[in-house]
Amino acid sequence: MQRIIIKFNLHHMIKSIHSTIALILLSSTLFAQEPIGTWYGTLNIQGTSLPLVFHIIKAGSEYVTTMDSPQQGAKSMPTSKTTFTNKTLTVEASNIGMKYTGTYIPDSNKINGTFEQKTIRTMLVLNTKQEKQTRPQDPKDFPYKQEEVTFTNTAGGSNLAGTLTLPANGKASKIVVLISGSGPQNRNEELTPFNHRPFLVLSDYLTRQGIAVLRYDDRGIGKSTGIFSKATTADFADDAEAAVKYILSRPDLKTMTIGLVGHSEGGMIAPIVASRNPNVKFLVLMAGPGIPIAQLYAQQIGDAMKLAGVPADEVVQKMASNLKIFTAMNDVKDLPLPHAEAQVELSLRKELDLEPLESLDRTAKESIVQQTLNQYKTPWFRYFISFDPAVYLTKVKCPVLALNGTLDFQVESAANLAGIKAGLQKAGNKRFEIVPMEGLNHLFQKANTGAESEYGNIEETLNPAALQKISSWMNGI
Repeated sequence: MQRIIIKFNLHHMIKSIHSTIALILLSSTLFAQEPIGTWYGTLNIQGTSLPLVFHIIKAGSEYVTTMDSPQQGAKSMPTSKTTFTNKTLTVEASNIGMKYTGTYIPDSNKINGTFEQKTIRTMLVLNTKQEKQTRPQDPKDFPYKQEEVTFTNTAGGSNLAGTLTLPANGKASKIVVLISGSGPQNRNEELTPFNHRPFLVLSDYLTRQGIAVLRYDDRGIGKSTGIFSKATTADFADDAEAAVKYILSRPDLKTMTIGLVGHSEGGMIAPIVASRNPNVKFLVLMAGPGIPIAQLYAQQIGDAMKLAGVPADEVVQKMASNLKIFTAMNDVKDLPLPHAEAQVELSLRKELDLEPLESLDRTAKESIVQQTLNQYKTPWFRYFISFDPAVYLTKVKCPVLALNGTLDFQVESAANLAGIKAGLQKAGNKRFEIVPMEGLNHLFQKANTGAESEYGNIEETLNPAALQKISSWMNGI
């Protein structure tokens, strides 16, 4: 993961990114009489709309806030001070000269306030739910059968809820299970900050092409039970396999050819399931990793910095530094957590000591160490950072379609597609197709640069060429 520090002037909509280590994962639980949780608002400045997200948590008696600016690709921006007294919330970020003051209204889950930054002073209303607007590709009618379903992962004890879509005549020769990417996702793989629902669009398109689709809420999300925060990629693979078993349990579905479609982390999960379950007859990997995750993360940070205009020599240095840290995390994967954490902290401090004092002072370095260790200690991250896709790709014998956008900065196209190809070749698999898709980003949108800041500004949810390629390949195997 990456830690992103944004220095942004909202008046001119300018940002610069300096990546160091890790994103902090924050709770979005909302407490009734305190403004704890995730809050959404939109600044309107000189005719320009800029969505902002405030994440407020409580550590002991203190409040701590981080901010996201999705259109600018900024996540977990630290603030300097948060207070809440007599229903008045104040959030200050002294490093960017920002102050927000608002009145918390518990009954309506709303904060009415004023946003100030240098010469800017404007109203900003925060809500616990982000306003949704339909996108051009969101389906407006459903000329096919839809069924709400539930199935159980007996290994993990989760009851998973989803939607099964079937062609209007109820007949299909193929059925696919959609597997979402990292982070808590509902059955539509809804990307809330960017207002896109890729799996809703994909399932609609495939079903109209005569292919049945099962998509489901991640464990602990939507109508699914379970605890998302305690699960690893391996646990999510068990959930996906439970979907396969559910299909096989239904007389009306079990004769269909079963495939898996995985996006991003879902592109790691699909090969895990296919490598051990012969009932999976084909895979579609959308921006799936093909190289060890430690390498992928270091590359991701470097690519993000390049997009932000960071000098090339600094990019090279940061990539090398982060790779050392991620490699250290991987090297201690089999140690008990206390011992592993100590080794990771040692590696972190060694790399941070190389940072110039004017770049990171002692307080900032200590903050990075603690934030990164907190993330490292989560079960998901420890498993994920040590993951090598080749372990499973080399066991996949069924047909595979692997696609990746050439402007994908999160899962770089060339290296990861090459890794997938090498793994499948080692498996002796001759029934695969590797497709770099020109000009598409990580979400398979037609992009200008591929930067995350573009995701929400692009009206297209999934590029038609990607949709057509997936469906034609499925119908052709």
